[in-house]
Amino acid sequence: MDRPPDRPQTRRPADRRSVTVAGPPPEVVCVGESMVTFLPSRPGRLADVPAFTRAIGGAESNVACALAAAGHRARWVGRVGTDGFGDHLVDTIAAYGVDVSAVRRDPHRPTGVYFRTDADRATDAHEVVYYRAGSAASAMDPVSVPYDTVADGRILHLTGITAALSPGCRTLLHELTEPRPGRPLVSFDVNHRPTRGRAGAAPAGGGGRAPRAARARGGAPEADRLWGTADPAAVRALLPEPAVLVVKGGEGPAVAFERPRGTGAQAPDDVTTVPAPRVDVLASVGAGDGFAAGYLSATLRGLGARARLRHGHLAAAAALTAPGDLAAPPRRAHADRLAALDEHAWGRLHLGPGWTSAGTEADEEVRTG
Repeated sequence: MDRPPDRPQTRRPADRRSVTVAGPPPEVVCVGESMVTFLPSRPGRLADVPAFTRAIGGAESNVACALAAAGHRARWVGRVGTDGFGDHLVDTIAAYGVDVSAVRRDPHRPTGVYFRTDADRATDAHEVVYYRAGSAASAMDPVSVPYDTVADGRILHLTGITAALSPGCRTLLHELTEPRPGRPLVSFDVNHRPTRGRAGAAPAGGGGRAPRAARARGGAPEADRLWGTADPAAVRALLPEPAVLVVKGGEGPAVAFERPRGTGAQAPDDVTTVPAPRVDVLASVGAGDGFAAGYLSATLRGLGARARLRHGHLAAAAALTAPGDLAAPPRRAHADRLAALDEHAWGRLHLGPGWTSAGTEADEEVRTG
């Protein structure tokens, strides 16, 4: 999904503010910063890379694009500059089928950009340099992002990245997660990343909790950095508020803690554990956003806990087996077939680059054989 499907480009008025488009309400609203990403033309240190390819990146817009590509109505709410990078972001995200009518253009602040190497972010060889300090997105606050632009979806998806951008963004996150009548189901991804960047870098992770979220997700490595433990049960003890908490750790299993409806925070959880399939990793960036999109897609479809986790794994595998931050999700029928495999077949599942374009029973048998 590095190249979006062919769709008409959006038109914006002269004041560079997107206009509201009449239509059915979104199923998911994703709020946060998106940036132009520069991907290296070859391996090596940033100092040695001679050229870069332009793409887009941003946890919340990644989730919105993946959900739209999977057939859901998704809206991305953000703020970009009136520069060409802002044009590119809005047009590219809209081309995936995402509603960008609530995106605002800032004539005084630039669109954020970042450069990275192609090494896995978990290694010392990985470099990423953000130029996002003072970006248009950092100026988001409860005034510039009115509640009514995010409240008409079934799910409101947020991440801890937003809280790290500025005090105004932190206040916005607090306001959006404040309990109120009719508030959408809140999905919160901790998305903590230690800052590895240099010039212009901003912290790439939020605070140490999931504020008043109904559904929260975090990675085991993130939990270890934030709270000193990667044990899912210990993380749940630290985060009792969300009705559903998902802890996912790299190649390890995903564990969902789900409090039965109508019970309090002290009630015992229903716990579901689903191992990740084997994946031939092409690029690790974007896997967490893919997992979130797959999980939320299955949630919108009313699927059970095990199926939600399996669809999260499959969407993460799509990102892991494609370059860039975004990847085409598998066709729904194909993902449903894989998610319905018995435990033995699921344990033998092995996915490599190009698997999302497959979908025949023969292809499925090869990958589980």
